[in-house]
Amino acid sequence: MKNLRILVLPLLLGLLAGPVLAQGTNVAFGTLAQDTDLPVEVTAQNLSVNQETGEAIFTGDVLVGQGEMRLSAPRVLVIYLADQKGIERLEATGGVTLVSGPDAAESERADYSISDGTIVMTGRVLLDQGPNALSADKMTVQLSDGTAQMSGRVKTIIQPGGNN
Repeated sequence: MKNLRILVLPLLLGLLAGPVLAQGTNVAFGTLAQDTDLPVEVTAQNLSVNQETGEAIFTGDVLVGQGEMRLSAPRVLVIYLADQKGIERLEATGGVTLVSGPDAAESERADYSISDGTIVMTGRVLLDQGPNALSADKMTVQLSDGTAQMSGRVKTIIQPGGNN
């Protein structure tokens, strides 16, 4: 009976190292904290500006850069501050990719609040960190400290061994 336990225990531990499901988890995102006071550069195929609402819509291969961070999407709505002297927030839709250092995340939508330094990604979020990947319904990135919180049916596959 003791020999059976010795054989079964590693098998059970191996099965437990498979998919991990949780309601929320904190992870590092990017290589360092992002300075949200850096200029925001936006390039796109098209631009439509509404002076009355203080909004600009960039469409077609939109790329947003700020420091080390890159965000790409088919459409990005830029909402300016009331005084028109800065950006309040960005709303990226249509399939978004966010890259910071070696980490990359994909989702259906991303909302970037410039003043808070927060990016909220929603809709089938997938975070790729080298050999590891996490998925969730929502990921909130705090650029000030380079962390992210994933919530809503979080799933990851943990690779066994020391190669993580």
